[in-house]
Amino acid sequence: MEQMTLYIALAAIFGLYMAWAIGANDVANAMATSTGAKAISFKQAVIIAAVFEFAGAVLAGGSVTSTIRSGIVDASLLADTPELMIYGMLAALLAAAVWLNIASKMGWPVSTTHSIIGAIVGFAAVGIGTEAVHWGKVGQIVMSWVVSPVVAGTFAFFIFRSVQVLILDRTDPIARARRFVPAYMLVAAFMIVMMTLTKGLSHVGLDLTTRQNLMISVAMAIAVAIAGKLIIDRIQVDPKADRKFRFATVERIFGVLMVITACSMAFAHGSNDVANAVGPVAAVISVASTGMVEGRSAVSPWVLLLGGGGIVLGLATYGRQVMRTVGQKITALTPSRGFAAEMSAASTIVLASSTGLPISTTHTLVGAVLGVGIARGISAINLTVIRNIFLSWLITVPAGAVLAVIFFFILRAVL
Repeated sequence: MEQMTLYIALAAIFGLYMAWAIGANDVANAMATSTGAKAISFKQAVIIAAVFEFAGAVLAGGSVTSTIRSGIVDASLLADTPELMIYGMLAALLAAAVWLNIASKMGWPVSTTHSIIGAIVGFAAVGIGTEAVHWGKVGQIVMSWVVSPVVAGTFAFFIFRSVQVLILDRTDPIARARRFVPAYMLVAAFMIVMMTLTKGLSHVGLDLTTRQNLMISVAMAIAVAIAGKLIIDRIQVDPKADRKFRFATVERIFGVLMVITACSMAFAHGSNDVANAVGPVAAVISVASTGMVEGRSAVSPWVLLLGGGGIVLGLATYGRQVMRTVGQKITALTPSRGFAAEMSAASTIVLASSTGLPISTTHTLVGAVLGVGIARGISAINLTVIRNIFLSWLITVPAGAVLAVIFFFILRAVL
């Protein structure tokens, strides 16, 4: 087989494996709050992901993406040795996918972005030299380990406390839920649309101004709130279910809201995180085709289809473990608690996108679920699960780096 064809074939295989691993870990994590709250079933989560993650990945996954993730490697140092870029990107893809596979097996929700960045830093530091790594960028990533879960957890704490004060702690929770949930829908829809516009659709070259983003988000939020109000008014009180659990009807009302947030989160997640799989694939194809190392490369439609398909396949075949950890093991979730977690995660991502702070969707969502648990009291949280998750976060970057170094030397020796 011609060498160039071999490189592209390996990039496609490793890229598909990486996309599958993202689906098994990151997408499962994103859908966990909805399934853990029992607002949707696992099958419904897979269908929602199949439609909205795939649509987000293919439609808004990026006509152009940075091949050197987040500018952490100086590409100019590889101008005379383009084959090192190919070996390095193949090794990074394989290393990140293997680590995500291990983490998913253990039920650990780890950051896909940190996995691939750790892998690229590993191959760059050993294969090119430590001077090739922009360590300041790596420092920002380390800072995000602390910032994103703390910010999201704080938001989630106060959002769920507002639900308790306004609805759950009152003598007429059903009437108050009918009154206040549409308002929560308005705010949630605004945050999700803003997140999609600022973090997702920016990939398609849709350069809207902040004012335009705000206007579109407000218009769609009002439409969602009106539609939600009409649906909520049709929900009948179930006295039998309410006798077993006082908030059964209230949680059904919040369940309508969670379906909306699950669809929106899936689209935004697909549009943003597919780049972790297709970015290195695009880099290998570019170098193999032109023989030149460039900082940015166009992404072919078939590569986006590969990434979108792999993500859905990963969730459907291997996503249950991580989904169970985030949705059930940290703290018990209901639709009202899951809504508080998803809304705070979306708010944190929008805030971080506007300030340029690099954060992990995974860390943000886990921090948000933790914040909801704290709002119910420390006894509502499984501290053993939290300890294991934090440990998995600490070793994600070094694990990706070590695996990438091993695969880099193997690939350089055999190709």
